[in-house]
Amino acid sequence: MKKWISLLLSAAMMLSLAACGGSSSSSTAASSQAASSEAASGAASSEAAAEPLSTTDPVRIAGLKGPTTMGLVNLLPMQEDGSAALDYDLQLYGTADEIVPLLTKGELDMAAIPANLAATLYQKTEGGIQVMAVNTLGVLYVVEKGDTIQSVADLKGRTILSTGKGTTPEYVLRYILEQNGIDPDNDVTIEFYSEATEVTAQMAVAEDAIAVLPQPYVTSASMQDDTLRVALDLTEEWDKVCDTQLITGVTVVRTEYAQEHPDVVEAFLKDYTASVDAANNDLDGTAALCEEQGVVAKAAIAKAALPNCNIVCITGDEMKADAAGYLQVLYDADPASVGGAMPDDGFYWMGA
Repeated sequence: MKKWISLLLSAAMMLSLAACGGSSSSSTAASSQAASSEAASGAASSEAAAEPLSTTDPVRIAGLKGPTTMGLVNLLPMQEDGSAALDYDLQLYGTADEIVPLLTKGELDMAAIPANLAATLYQKTEGGIQVMAVNTLGVLYVVEKGDTIQSVADLKGRTILSTGKGTTPEYVLRYILEQNGIDPDNDVTIEFYSEATEVTAQMAVAEDAIAVLPQPYVTSASMQDDTLRVALDLTEEWDKVCDTQLITGVTVVRTEYAQEHPDVVEAFLKDYTASVDAANNDLDGTAALCEEQGVVAKAAIAKAALPNCNIVCITGDEMKADAAGYLQVLYDADPASVGGAMPDDGFYWMGA
């Protein structure tokens, strides 16, 4: 009987140990499953954070020879060294008229163009483009051979050579003349040329030429002819008669492209900010790129001009306030200068 009881106790102990062992095994399996689930969740979260951009195609962006593109050129070495988020197809044109049809046909995604042209194009395309950034502030100067122009009043009765008919140079010049009591249609003669290089060529052969030129062409012309002098800084003259920021250029995106690829636009603006920083701080590198890409004829000219080009990347609310204020001045002077009407809020790309 005692043996039988001992056997029963032994069996009970074995069952108890088996039960404990089973419980331990189940707990380990559950912990392992929870850890795997947590790891999978973490991986999914990491994958979501590193979600690729909505397009891998290069961003097709156009610029003009001159300051508005000097802020773009550093995108290329950034692309090469892997610090850029995107790939870029940077295209250079001599006049804004060459860029407009490419934008409207969808053959470009973005472009750096005169501010008032962007407003006009917005009206003509019924909202087909949006402004992402102000890229250049005032860069216009009156230059002359001699020492006859000391104030805006001295321009009366003179012939003025200029580029940019229908864009920023024309409207800034007309506005400043009018605010100083000079009728731009009757009191002066304004001769327009399609490119700044044509103006500088005319300056070289004219005896008493007066011209409105942007940087870096002011620097280029002065380096070629030491008889030229900067007579007036039109940004300073603008500030005397107006309380808004003088804006030369903006960077625009096709509205359809921005709607389809808002993440790409955001990534571009980060790259663009870095490119502009490099343009303002790495003068040697940027100047070399400007010559290499044909933005400016010589690196030495670009390097000397860069500090006076007011290259910026202003976005968001500040961009909207500056651009709207500037365009309102032009609209009040001549509604046709901004396409006949002030652009509405849809003109400004304010983020995804």
